[in-house]
Amino acid sequence: MTERPIAEMSFEEAMAELETVVGKLERGDVALEASIKLYERGALLKAHCAEKLKDAEAKVELIRAQEGRAVATAPAEGL
Repeated sequence: MTERPIAEMSFEEAMAELETVVGKLERGDVALEASIKLYERGALLKAHCAEKLKDAEAKVELIRAQEGRAVATAPAEGL
Protein backbone atom coordinates (compact mmCIF):
# COMPACT_ATOMS: atom_id res chain seq x y z
CA MET A 1 0.00 0.00 0.00
CA THR A 2 1.41 3.36 -0.98
CA GLU A 3 1.10 6.43 1.18
CA ARG A 4 -1.20 9.17 -0.02
CA PRO A 5 0.67 12.34 -1.00
CA ILE A 6 0.45 14.81 1.87
CA ALA A 7 -0.15 17.75 -0.47
CA GLU A 8 -3.47 16.15 -1.51
CA MET A 9 -4.71 15.81 2.09
CA SER A 10 -7.20 18.03 3.81
CA PHE A 11 -6.32 19.42 7.21
CA GLU A 12 -8.52 16.80 8.88
CA GLU A 13 -6.98 13.91 6.94
CA ALA A 14 -3.45 15.06 7.73
CA MET A 15 -4.27 15.50 11.43
CA ALA A 16 -5.79 12.02 11.61
CA GLU A 17 -2.70 10.47 10.05
CA LEU A 18 -0.44 12.55 12.28
CA GLU A 19 -2.29 11.24 15.34
CA THR A 20 -1.77 7.69 14.07
CA VAL A 21 1.94 8.33 13.51
CA VAL A 22 2.36 9.82 16.98
CA GLY A 23 0.51 6.88 18.54
CA LYS A 24 2.79 4.37 16.82
CA LEU A 25 5.90 6.26 17.89
CA GLU A 26 4.68 6.60 21.49
CA ARG A 27 3.99 2.87 21.77
CA GLY A 28 7.58 2.19 20.75
CA ASP A 29 6.75 -1.08 19.04
CA VAL A 30 8.18 0.00 15.68
CA ALA A 31 11.68 -0.89 14.49
CA LEU A 32 14.26 1.90 14.43
CA GLU A 33 14.30 2.42 10.65
CA ALA A 34 10.50 2.39 10.51
CA SER A 35 10.42 4.84 13.41
CA ILE A 36 12.68 7.23 11.51
CA LYS A 37 10.44 7.04 8.45
CA LEU A 38 7.35 7.59 10.62
CA TYR A 39 9.02 10.57 12.28
CA GLU A 40 9.88 12.07 8.89
CA ARG A 41 6.30 11.58 7.66
CA GLY A 42 5.00 13.05 10.90
CA ALA A 43 7.17 16.14 10.46
CA LEU A 44 5.82 16.61 6.93
CA LEU A 45 2.24 16.12 8.14
CA LYS A 46 2.78 18.68 10.92
CA ALA A 47 4.15 21.22 8.45
CA HIS A 48 1.20 20.61 6.11
CA CYS A 49 -1.28 21.13 8.95
CA ALA A 50 0.50 24.31 10.03
CA GLU A 51 0.30 25.66 6.47
CA LYS A 52 -3.41 24.81 6.22
CA LEU A 53 -4.04 26.64 9.52
CA LYS A 54 -2.03 29.63 8.32
CA ASP A 55 -4.13 29.77 5.15
CA ALA A 56 -7.35 29.56 7.16
CA GLU A 57 -6.22 32.34 9.49
CA ALA A 58 -5.42 34.55 6.49
CA LYS A 59 -8.91 33.96 5.09
CA VAL A 60 -10.51 34.86 8.43
CA GLU A 61 -8.45 38.05 8.62
CA LEU A 62 -9.54 38.96 5.08
CA ILE A 63 -13.18 38.44 6.04
CA ARG A 64 -12.73 40.58 9.14
CA ALA A 65 -11.10 43.33 7.09
CA GLN A 66 -13.96 43.26 4.59
CA GLU A 67 -16.53 43.48 7.37
CA GLY A 68 -14.90 46.70 8.58
CA ARG A 69 -15.30 48.43 5.21
CA ALA A 70 -18.52 50.05 4.12
CA VAL A 71 -20.12 48.39 1.16
CA ALA A 72 -20.11 50.73 -1.85
CA THR A 73 -23.53 51.41 -3.31
CA ALA A 74 -24.67 53.27 -6.37
CA PRO A 75 -25.91 56.79 -5.66
CA ALA A 76 -29.66 57.20 -5.54
CA GLU A 77 -31.17 58.89 -8.60
CA GLY A 78 -32.06 62.55 -8.24
CA LEU A 79 -29.52 63.33 -5.53
